[in-house]
Amino acid sequence: MVHMGTHEDLPQHLRLYTTPGSPLPIYRQLVDQVRAAISSGKLSPGDALPSVRSVAEDLVVNANTVAKAYGELVRAGDVVSEPGRGVFVALRRPEVGPLERKRKLLAAVERVVAEAIAVGATRAELVAAVDEYCARAGVLPGPEGRHGRESA
Repeated sequence: MVHMGTHEDLPQHLRLYTTPGSPLPIYRQLVDQVRAAISSGKLSPGDALPSVRSVAEDLVVNANTVAKAYGELVRAGDVVSEPGRGVFVALRRPEVGPLERKRKLLAAVERVVAEAIAVGATRAELVAAVDEYCARAGVLPGPEGRHGRESA
C-alpha cells in the first residue's frame, strides 16, 4: 500500500512537527520523527512521505531543511526517492553491524537526553518515557529477538 497524497492527508499521528527551542536542528527533528514512525509501524514499507514542499509550507520552514532531512533518510536507506513520484519508505531496512548500531544508538540517546534536559525532565521521567515508548512499539526489555522485538 502506497499512501499518495499531501501532508494534510496523512493520519494525525503521522503529522510532522517542530519543537521551538529544541537543541536539535529542525532537519534532525524531522529525520527522528520519520524514523520513529517507520520503527513503530506507523509508516509501512512503500508508504509515501509528504512532499518536501507540503512539509515546508505546513511547518513554515525552508524547503531546503526538509530536503536535507529527506536526503539523510535516503542516504541511510530508510526511504527511497523516486524522481517524479516522491519519497517512499524503503521496502527493506538496511542491515547495520553491531558497531554501527551502537554508534547510532548513542547518537540517538544523546539527542533524546538533550531534548529531555531542554524541557526540564528528570532522569526518572526520561526512563519512564523510554519504557512507555518501548511498550507501545512492542520492544521488549532485555535480550530478546532481533532488533529488540519479540520473535514469533
